[in-house]
Amino acid sequence: MMQGRFLTIEGIEGVGKSTQVARLSAALEERGVGHVLTREPGGTPMAEKIRQLVLTGQEEPLPSSAELLLMFAARALHLGNLIEPSLAAGRWVVCDRFTDATFAYQGGGRGLDPDHIRQLETMVQGSRRPDLTFLLDAPVDLALTRARRRNGAAHADRFESERLEFFVRVRSAYLARAAAEPQRIIVLDAVQSPDAVCARMMDILEEHAWIS
Repeated sequence: MMQGRFLTIEGIEGVGKSTQVARLSAALEERGVGHVLTREPGGTPMAEKIRQLVLTGQEEPLPSSAELLLMFAARALHLGNLIEPSLAAGRWVVCDRFTDATFAYQGGGRGLDPDHIRQLETMVQGSRRPDLTFLLDAPVDLALTRARRRNGAAHADRFESERLEFFVRVRSAYLARAAAEPQRIIVLDAVQSPDAVCARMMDILEEHAWIS
């Protein structure tokens, strides 16, 4: 049975994550690699309900600490009901964001204590970490212009509605994590064409001898 691999794709809004998830899926399909696509927060029916709570503005304010706990509640459901069973069955999991996003958005963006995030990470995930993470990186102003052109201001969620300074902090937190874990987190220049980004991802998987 083929070994399951856990791949995550990270980055701020507008860097092309959805495009690259779809391209990576197509490339794996061509090579006969069984896999599932998923996202965070979300991925299972209950986790998707939590996603709606987190992303949709409500009349009642959502404190940053509550946002963090909701993220990990959704992650616990996601891991137990989709990610772990898929990996155990030998399927790859390609996930649009995971815990690196929590360190970037709730840690860097919201200013929550990274030690608290690490405690929740250990409690919910145990030793489970992505095998490889592709961090799509682009200047914040360019990425936000892309995102707002794509979605329009009327359809922005709670995160997309944040100010530029918030995303500057998020990007800095992402890059700091990549610098601390260069073997796992591979930074890709998202200013390049989608074809070039996808080609580099496939090259890296071949370098790891996970595909041929």
